[in-house]
This record gives sequence, structure tokens and C-alpha cells, in this order.
Amino acid sequence: MAFAAGERITAARLNRLRPSTYFAQATGPLTRTDTTYAAIPGASVTFSTSTAGAEYTVDAIFDCAVGTASASTRMLGRIVTDGTAEGGFAIHEMDQADRDTVATMARGTLGAAGSHTILLQGALSAAAGSGTFQAFTQLKVTVTEIA
Repeated sequence: MAFAAGERITAARLNRLRPSTYFAQATGPLTRTDTTYAAIPGASVTFSTSTAGAEYTVDAIFDCAVGTASASTRMLGRIVTDGTAEGGFAIHEMDQADRDTVATMARGTLGAAGSHTILLQGALSAAAGSGTFQAFTQLKVTVTEIA
């Protein structure tokens, strides 16, 4: 929303002009051997917005360590916003026992004002092998509200 010439502007509206950034790092590992998604411990941010229609961007880095290799399996990291999985994935091939970081990003609009949670989850693409999302998995969320 634009400011009109001569309009009285409140401090609350001015405060919303500055984007807010939130950061989280995993507090422990998450090992997966199946296709069920689970939250990565500590890789979550909860924040509140003052207005409906706030925009967000998410950068997610997944620290992936293959425990048991499987040429047909991938480690999948995803972003979940208010209980809904975003469309993209961070994908790590599990064809050898190694450790890499992989990333994914997301952006969107939060429909309502209030509390929101964005978190990271991990799973395998097939129930073969094992992989661990390590504690260097990180999440950065930037929220821009409408003034």
C-alpha cells in the first residue's frame, strides 16, 4: 500500500517497511531410512505478522550425510510453511557414502495476519539405505509486510 501525500503515517505502518529476517540451525541430527517426512530438530522459525498479505522468502541449506548408500535412493529436504509443503526439494543422491550440502528456496504470500511457522523436513525417496540430516542444516526466512 502506498502512502498518500499529506497522509498521517503511524509508527506501526513505518515499522512494517523494514523486512524481518529469522534464522535457525538444526539442534541435532535426523536420520531417515524410509519415505516418511519428519521435522529436522531445531530447523524451525515462528514469527508473527501484523497484516494479511505479507510476503516471505526462504533459503534452506540441508547438511546431508549418507550412512548406507543406495543407487536408487535420494535424500529429500523440503520447506513447510504453516503446515503446507512448498513445491521444491533439496536433493542429495545416495549412490555413495558421502556428505554434502544441498539447498532449496521458496517464496510466497501469507494470507492472514498472526503467527506463522516455517520449518524444514527430511525423508528418503525410497525405503533403501540410510541418510542423516546433520546439525549444520540451516534455515533463513525474510518477511516483508505491506505498509
